[in-house]
Amino acid sequence: MMVPALTLSFPSVSTPTLAPRELETLRHIASGCTYLQTARHMGLSRHTVDAYLRRIRAKLDTNTTAELIRLAIALGL
Repeated sequence: MMVPALTLSFPSVSTPTLAPRELETLRHIASGCTYLQTARHMGLSRHTVDAYLRRIRAKLDTNTTAELIRLAIALGL
């Protein structure tokens, strides 16, 4: 299943675009999956999920997974 890219606007950040796999990762984490569960659902290693989340945090200028989840929920992901 192809997931469309997500474009977000934040006043302090240029408009970041999440790649489809980054968006899928964020959705899993926001739904309550652990890194390992997310990796298993996506057919990835836990380290790859961690790398995706580091990239997502950098793009969205967040520091913690809790901030990412809050943002994902606010966006309806």
